[in-house]
Amino acid sequence: MFTRMLKLRLLNVVAPAYFSVATAVTFILHFCLFIPTIFPNPDTSLRSSTTLHMAVFLFLMFNALGNYIMTIKYPAESANETAIPVCSPHCSDKVDAHYLLNGRHFCKLCRKVIFRRDHHCFFTGNCIGNKNMRYFIMFCIYTSCTCMYSLVLGVAFLTVEYSISFENPLTFLTLLPFSTGYFFMGTISGLQLFLVLMLYVWLGIGLVCAGFCCQQVLLVARGQTWCQMQRGELVENRSSWRANLKDVFGARWILGLILPVQTVETNSEDTDALKQD
Repeated sequence: MFTRMLKLRLLNVVAPAYFSVATAVTFILHFCLFIPTIFPNPDTSLRSSTTLHMAVFLFLMFNALGNYIMTIKYPAESANETAIPVCSPHCSDKVDAHYLLNGRHFCKLCRKVIFRRDHHCFFTGNCIGNKNMRYFIMFCIYTSCTCMYSLVLGVAFLTVEYSISFENPLTFLTLLPFSTGYFFMGTISGLQLFLVLMLYVWLGIGLVCAGFCCQQVLLVARGQTWCQMQRGELVENRSSWRANLKDVFGARWILGLILPVQTVETNSEDTDALKQD
């Protein structure tokens, strides 16, 4: 157990650093390579297209980073817990959390009691629960959109700069092994290999975030958390899926789709706890 906890704590540090580096690299590649190469010396007809691409990318990046910060700013710990419980060595829960009562978990990584804990997000370094679920879902949505948009621009850059054709669907599947071989043979530069690697990084992060988003929206609509599903708890959901979504996204959910702002009250913890008793 000690070795696994050590690995989880290490991942809790590495994952945010990985996300920060990937974000910075994406931003630099977009404005230093993609836009100047795809739209060189834009005239009047292309200037609007360049502005549109930059505006779309900045909008996606702003919302992804904004919701990332909001997920960390509004943690899910319970304000009513003063004593940190000691987990029994025979605890049947996972090594990173210990189930308490009334929908509360003690997270061994955060060292806090989490109300309506869903899971521990290593990319943010804290737990996802009732207070920051909306920001986490929007973070996944916009991160996925940003990665897929960067993937499209990266493909366009490789087509323009290196004349790589992606008309054949197998091109993308064989691009990485062929590029790696050509790099060691000295045929292509390190920059081109790095760009190819970034294409697969964007694809991987985009698909993972999209999967997380779909899973979380489904759980929220059912009024269930990931922890409850893992424990095999069947939640007696007295509310409709519309009410469950409104409870997480708030009444101003449309505003939350376009701006990383607070749209749900965070002081309804005791009321929610009574509902789960």
